[in-house]
Amino acid sequence: MAQSTNKQNTESGFHASAQLSENLQRVLVDLIELQFQGKQAHWNVVGTNFRDTHLQLDEIVAAARALADTVAERMRALHALPDGRSRTVSETTSLWAFPQGEVTTTETINLITERLEAAVSTVRDVHDAVDEEDPTSADILHVVLEQLEQFAWMVSAENRTPE
Repeated sequence: MAQSTNKQNTESGFHASAQLSENLQRVLVDLIELQFQGKQAHWNVVGTNFRDTHLQLDEIVAAARALADTVAERMRALHALPDGRSRTVSETTSLWAFPQGEVTTTETINLITERLEAAVSTVRDVHDAVDEEDPTSADILHVVLEQLEQFAWMVSAENRTPE
């Protein structure tokens, strides 16, 4: 069977606008950074409830990694170019730097909750524009929101007391 040299199939379909690409890229870098910071916290957390916090951080890292992959692959499906290089991530993420060295479980809970909420804020900031141009990509953002907001609730509950 002769191999087709027709590029139409690889060039056809919906192409993300520059704005859609930028919005998905913002989400992507925050998810990648969340992975890095989650691992930093995982390796350096100490104190009461260490084991539970240590294991929960790995769950967050795994989810952030899977979600980042989904966002990046959606970008490629739309002929956009995801950029997950470390320099790009560090220069464009909305997440603040995680402290170096050992961090208590209580402080780790607060720091990770802040980062989860920052990533959620990015998704919410871009959601309406993404939905207007590509509802399928917005569906992916709904999954990101659902998972990150659930993690923020579950992680922050560790330091809460009943009102």
